[in-house]
Amino acid sequence: MSTPLMPKATAVWLVDNTALTFDQIADFCGLHQLEVQGIADGEVASSMQGLDPIANGELTQAEIERCQNDSAARLQPAKRDLPQPSERTKGPKYTPIAKRQDKPDAIAWLVRNHPELKDSQITKLIGTTKNTIQQIRERTHWNIQNIKPVDPVLLGLCKQGELNEAIERAKAQQAREESKKKAESADTGAAAED
Repeated sequence: MSTPLMPKATAVWLVDNTALTFDQIADFCGLHQLEVQGIADGEVASSMQGLDPIANGELTQAEIERCQNDSAARLQPAKRDLPQPSERTKGPKYTPIAKRQDKPDAIAWLVRNHPELKDSQITKLIGTTKNTIQQIRERTHWNIQNIKPVDPVLLGLCKQGELNEAIERAKAQQAREESKKKAESADTGAAAED
């Protein structure tokens, strides 16, 4: 169940304007029952302005009345007809301008320490182009003399988990390719004996 946009402010309003139990308010707002009791006693959020969940479309008056009549009932959020925001697709990674100059250093580190990574994986990990990666591999980048390999995690260009995942995928792919080559060479060796 989703909690209200501003749980404490909603709890303040519900404590002040309804006869709901602390347990019902705590359950709806995603708070602890003692926290709601503290709000009622004036110990918690004493200067906070209450936020009307009916006006915000989070609850209906009928739902509040239903739960006031039955202390065992739980508040159900009102159905919203507003469209939900779409989730961001995995698109190009934005890198702040201040960190863009660090990309070649990160690429050099990845190329040196993890040669199993493909250019496409490095592109996705750091948010660079294959052309830049190729130039650093071939040492033809315009600024190659100033590039010093630095871990991209330390530079803040990717997370350690993302880097580990990319390395694991690359190693698994490399192992599959090697086993495929061994199987092909065994098949050609057996064919040659026949």
